[in-house]
Amino acid sequence: MNFLKEIIEAIKKGNPKALFASFIYFDHSFSIWLLLGALGPFIAESFGLSGAQKGFMVAIPVIAAAIFRLNFGHMFQYIDGKYIAIMGIILSSIPHLYMILSGYRVTYDDLLWMGVFLGIAGASFAIALPMAGSNYPKEVQGLVLGLAAAGNIGAVLDGILFPPIARSIGWENTFVLSGILLLIALFFVVIWARDLTKKNEGNRFYPVFAFFATIAFMVILALGFQKGWFGITGNAGKLLIPVLGSVFAILLMPLAFKKVFLERDTWVLMLAYSITFGGFVGMSSYVAMLLRDIYGISKVEAGALMSLFAFTGAMIRPLGGHIADKISGATALLFFLAGIAGVNFIFSLVTPPLAVGIVLFLALYSFYGLGNGAVFQLVPHRWPYQTGLMTGIIGAAGGIGGFYLPVVNGIVFESTGAYNLAFALFGGIALLCLLIVKLLHARWMEWAYVRYDYEKETLVGIDPKSGRVIMELAR
Repeated sequence: MNFLKEIIEAIKKGNPKALFASFIYFDHSFSIWLLLGALGPFIAESFGLSGAQKGFMVAIPVIAAAIFRLNFGHMFQYIDGKYIAIMGIILSSIPHLYMILSGYRVTYDDLLWMGVFLGIAGASFAIALPMAGSNYPKEVQGLVLGLAAAGNIGAVLDGILFPPIARSIGWENTFVLSGILLLIALFFVVIWARDLTKKNEGNRFYPVFAFFATIAFMVILALGFQKGWFGITGNAGKLLIPVLGSVFAILLMPLAFKKVFLERDTWVLMLAYSITFGGFVGMSSYVAMLLRDIYGISKVEAGALMSLFAFTGAMIRPLGGHIADKISGATALLFFLAGIAGVNFIFSLVTPPLAVGIVLFLALYSFYGLGNGAVFQLVPHRWPYQTGLMTGIIGAAGGIGGFYLPVVNGIVFESTGAYNLAFALFGGIALLCLLIVKLLHARWMEWAYVRYDYEKETLVGIDPKSGRVIMELAR
């Protein structure tokens, strides 16, 4: 009850309509982003896809979103987030229009390039969060950003709504019907969205050019590695896509923005978010097929469980931000990463009965959601004047993690007939990140547990003598 009161009080401190618009934009875009994952069992059956092909298909929107978040973070520093959101919604609708214009006849290759455009919807994260946060004071950033990011709940619509519809009217018709969500998001963004972030002076055309150039590059990569255009075929080529896409997007960024990649904290938070959000979105895009492979349940049952897991991870995210506000994201991450590692290691050792497996997946998604909230509670404290840029960069890392999870799962299952080895790998990565955060914890606490002094424009944190440290903001 106290937590609910704190949520209400936090919402009153800013612009509730702008927060709602950001939430709806992210929520409905999230549903569109993971559409291929929800319809995956139907598409796989229709096209007779292998495990690796299934993993690659659902991973393309995920990695495309990761790369486009870099572009969106770049654009957000110069352009009103409301206009970027409108452009993103329109571009995300192109696959729906193509499905109609093609007479509902698409190929596997079509699904790959369409997946790139669905990825633009996933990049909404890099706009929705800083746009929502710009309407609220620093002391409630963790909770407010958690509420905006609870748009992850859009994955619930994917799993619980779309599979039954697809069973009734076909996955192609369901794909087109989902476009209604984009129209709803567009409506609320137009009437209520507000971006109060102070923008950089400079060329506003260039970041838009870089964005469209990256779209073209990602389409070429998705189709090229599928068709063997670059002389590299099979899984090796597909695993290169995140590296090549990221390098391309970063090369197009201004030199001043590239400097953040020289900071250790950038890479550590990128790793943490690739585990928490990457785990959430990657597993959400693949878990329906994973459950079918392990337990042999029906497509609709798998979709319903996907929705249950995604709902849990999305709804608990604000709590993760709230806990981070209270004890710092640096401390909270230690517990959440330990939980992620522990559940993955259990799955790596045994394949539990379905009922136990459901409980373990609920726990895993809970730790994913809590960890997501903790990571982004740290961002506005660590980079108070580059929040939009860092949201894009760290969000991109989350998408990259989300790409590798389904791809690796597909490869491991095709090679071994089980997923235990994949769970062991993901658990090991979470454990490694936990150890790194533990080593940096004392230094991070100098800025991670802070309040904002508006008169002095300083972050006030922990001092070795008095328990507080005053750190002047670097512009």
